[in-house]
Order: sequence, then structure tokens, then C-alpha cells
Amino acid sequence: MAIAPNFTSILTRDWEINFLQCYPNGYLKYTELCNLFQLTAATHSEIGGISFSDMQEYNQAWVLSKMRVEIYRLPKWKDTVTVKTWINSLENSRSTRCLELYIGEEKIVGCETFWAVFNTTTRRPEALALPHEHFEKYPNHISIEKPFSKINIAQELDVVHQRVVQLSDLDIVNHANSVKYLEWCLDCMNPKLLLNRSLKSFEMNFLKEVSNLDAIEIARNSNLFTIHKEGKTCFALELEF
Repeated sequence: MAIAPNFTSILTRDWEINFLQCYPNGYLKYTELCNLFQLTAATHSEIGGISFSDMQEYNQAWVLSKMRVEIYRLPKWKDTVTVKTWINSLENSRSTRCLELYIGEEKIVGCETFWAVFNTTTRRPEALALPHEHFEKYPNHISIEKPFSKINIAQELDVVHQRVVQLSDLDIVNHANSVKYLEWCLDCMNPKLLLNRSLKSFEMNFLKEVSNLDAIEIARNSNLFTIHKEGKTCFALELEF
């Protein structure tokens, strides 16, 4: 484990929005927004010595469990944005990380994420094996107005799409990357609802992993989506317009 000389407990990183990250209207895709957050969190873990490479010495990795994103407005092509991130809490196998996206001094997106330490051999959660006391925790510094929650999936939903997980869906932990679940669900929507930028927030619960060649079903009831494998719910997404 190596802590970088430039390590700080609160990290800010600038990104320029490129055309590959944008919808046809020129604004950042919601999936790419999540990718920016994921990449910034990974950078912070890397310079703080708790990255995927560090954790793999103990067959561990961070796995996303919950995520809530609140959007005031979206950046567009060629905008330079700043992502700010810090750890709200980290204890045993669980961690809450906050993220915010700015243009200049204006906060335009807030996000809170809940992570679990995952043993990549046993595929089970376990306590983080690496020291993390050098990360100052900020339990009173929050990034969203409404805390994330357990999405209510006890309602009637209709299957709207079926697919098989492909190699291109997988990440370095050998399961479908968290952003892919969001992508699959949003692709089942009327594009106009996304292109008019009326989406105010979305919340995701990750319940079970899916991997290469898994057959999945996507179900929907209004602004609620779920993904199922072999009759079991793997993922839930709730949208607010």
C-alpha cells in the first residue's frame, strides 16, 4: 500500500466533457455522469492507498451497493467540470462516499454512494484489510438533499426487455459494471424524457451481481425499473422527473 505525496482527504479533479460522453442534444449522458463519479472515486482510492490494485493483495475490491444522484443542471460538450469527493464514513466492510460536480463555483450535481468491500474469490463481503486512518472522515458533510434509501420493489412491474450480459458489459471485477445497469434501463425509455433534461434525480440499489452470459429481464412500472436474473431481483432504479 502506497499513499501518494499529493494525497488529501478531500479530492477535486477537473474533467473536460468530450463529444463521446454526450447525447445528441450536446449534454452529458446520465451514464457518463456516473462514470465521472466512479473514475474520481477510483482516483481518490488510488492516491490514498486503498485502490483495486492495493486491495487485490487481499482478494478484495470495492463494490457499489447504493447510489443517489440529484441533478440541478447537466454540463454540455466542451464544458470543464470539477468533481469533488470525500469519505463520509468507513467502517469494517462498508463505506459512504460523497461527490459533487461543479462548473466554476456552481454546484450542479450532488451524489452519495454506499460501497461494500467484496472478496473477489469468495464473492462475499468482508472487512477492509487495508488501513484507512489517514483518510479524514466527514460524517456531517453531505452532498445530497434527500438521503438514499431502500427502493420499494414490492409492486407489479411489466417485463419490457430481455438481454444476455456480454463481455463488453464487464469490468475488472468480472461482473457487469454498475453504470451498465443504468444504461440498460434508460435504453428502455422514451428518449425525449432524457433529452429534454427534466430528470431531477435517480437512485439505484445494487442487490446481486450479474456476469457474462447471464440472462436477465428488465421490468418497469412508471419511473421504477428492476433487473432480474433467474427470478431474483438484482437491481432497482427509481427516477424522479
